[in-house]
Amino acid sequence: MKYELTDETSGSGLRRIRALRDIPRCGVKEGDLGGWVESEGNLTQEGDCWVSDDAQVFGKARVFGNARVFDDAMVFDDARVSDDAQVFGIAMVFDNAQVCGDARVFGIAMVGGNARVFNAAACRGVIS
Repeated sequence: MKYELTDETSGSGLRRIRALRDIPRCGVKEGDLGGWVESEGNLTQEGDCWVSDDAQVFGKARVFGNARVFDDAMVFDDARVSDDAQVFGIAMVFDNAQVCGDARVFGIAMVGGNARVFNAAACRGVIS
């Protein structure tokens, strides 16, 4: 097991995770608190994937492989974040969107519908 669900809940019913082992790739030590998930189905116990800070993963969304979701990012609906992808900032990935490979979605970017961000692509949202 890589993590456990704690008893700490958010206002929307998500539960904070706690690392049960070190994940050096993410700078996580055993016992560190992570981000928020709705259920164990949102973050696989395999690989080095991790949700941290105040990031949220819920609905039927899944994070797996070595992917990371952090800062205040949100992944929800049926979205998938996999491989070595990163979603961070206040970015949102939703609907049936996929972020995979070495792709990064960050800033205030929103990726939804059936979009696929992959390979080494970067999707950055900014307000100007």
